[in-house]
Amino acid sequence: MLILPRISRKKLMMNIELICKILDNLPVAVRRQRRDGSQSTTYEHGFRVGFKGNYAGSKEEKYFINNHLSFRVMFHRDTETDAARIVGFEVTPNSINHEYKEWDEKNPQVTTCNKDTKNLIQGSTVPQEVDAGKEVVFTYDVTFKESDIKWASRWDTYLLMNDDQIHWFSIINSLMIVLFLSGMVAMIMMRTLYKDIANYNQLETQDEAQEETGWKLVHGDVFRAPINYGLLCVYVGTGVQIFAMSLVTMIFALLGFLSPSNRGGLMTAMVLLWVFMGIFAGYSSSRLYKMFKGTEWKRITLKTAFMFPGILFAIFFVLNALIWGEQSSGAVPFGTMFALVCLWFGISVPLVFVGSYLGFKKPAIEDPVKTNKIPRQILEQAWYMKPIFSILIGGILPFGAVFIELFFILTSIWLNQFYYIFGFLFIVFVILIITCAEITIVLCYFQLCSEDYHWWWRSYLTAGSSALYLFLYSIFYFFTKLEITKLVSGILYFGYMVIVSYAFFVLTGTIGFYACFWFVRKIYSSVKID
Repeated sequence: MLILPRISRKKLMMNIELICKILDNLPVAVRRQRRDGSQSTTYEHGFRVGFKGNYAGSKEEKYFINNHLSFRVMFHRDTETDAARIVGFEVTPNSINHEYKEWDEKNPQVTTCNKDTKNLIQGSTVPQEVDAGKEVVFTYDVTFKESDIKWASRWDTYLLMNDDQIHWFSIINSLMIVLFLSGMVAMIMMRTLYKDIANYNQLETQDEAQEETGWKLVHGDVFRAPINYGLLCVYVGTGVQIFAMSLVTMIFALLGFLSPSNRGGLMTAMVLLWVFMGIFAGYSSSRLYKMFKGTEWKRITLKTAFMFPGILFAIFFVLNALIWGEQSSGAVPFGTMFALVCLWFGISVPLVFVGSYLGFKKPAIEDPVKTNKIPRQILEQAWYMKPIFSILIGGILPFGAVFIELFFILTSIWLNQFYYIFGFLFIVFVILIITCAEITIVLCYFQLCSEDYHWWWRSYLTAGSSALYLFLYSIFYFFTKLEITKLVSGILYFGYMVIVSYAFFVLTGTIGFYACFWFVRKIYSSVKID
């Protein structure tokens, strides 16, 4: 038993936090009833420090602390060797206003606990209120129970999900969106474009071709380098790096290499894969930069190696400093931060330069049509073809494809729940790729038909705008699902969500860009230009 004198109500209970304990690599969990009403066991990771409530007949809210923990350790006994192994670790938190006559540190006699069974006396129901200056007695009891669960299956209950129907509904809904967009793209590619190309190629003179309207008229400007093309190359290269890291990580998780029993395995794999995928970032950015006839390859390589990870590291360092200031055990140690910097500078940066070198050694990508020396004037666009409107519209469907899965991921991260349904996540990831590609192609086609050839950045921003909706949803989730009232915790939440949204922007933007890049080259390579 422990006594904690003069508890600060404000410091302890302003933010109701979760406590996590580990026994034999198993996290402690609270047993909960499944939402579907079945009798199978489901777990909630960790337990709360306390709760807010009010006494019967009173409307005034009070703070109560869970000061008694009833642990239950399940073990499985091998019939052949008679050896026992731990297969479960449960806890039932209680708030009890412990009573004692006279405190003796060597032999405390708490009247609310049975001195023989070492358990709570049934009927001790008065909760322990938290108030400044009050002493709180902390107690616990442990019971051991034999279980039929074998050691190899002990994680099954922890990873049991009870929302399969919701996941399948989300996937079916997303597939309907994909089918709709696929139909539109197929109609554009197989009917409209081929018909237009056939008619255009039948024109006998260049004068007749100039009388045509639509996407064919901008063939002399469609491959003109955009403004700030160096920055575009950097973001595209970084997006390729994120895409490769995400894809390989999910494949490893699907194959079972990233088991939750290996603590930190998922994050470690993501960091290492990010580091080694730097070669693809350098290669992609350099190939695109050379196509634009850029000459400052060293500068573009340095930006690719430092811009995105530098921004993320700066945000992460500030957030970690706030955690240090709170003296929390969740802060990343200085040694780990130093190791991350070493991986960044020692492996990632050199690999980006290697990839960039290989990319610049390759012949430049040739445009299928020649670019005019004098830029064509762009006509006044309709309101629905304005960049801001079309970009914001383009991000809705990609966000809709990941919306439901995003909810479960946020719940697992911020409410300390388990997430191990990487099969669903991989399907949603594939749907996201297809949705980003198709919606960007459709909007790019409409843009070219309106004789606006500034498609480079718009294709990137169209798919990337889904990150804006992701961040807006994270704000909604914060105010509707979380009970965070402490300023530092709120800053941490939004800081991490800025990182996630930024990475999602770069990923989806790159997918949309490459889809449009393929589409534009495909249609203009089929047109005969004299």
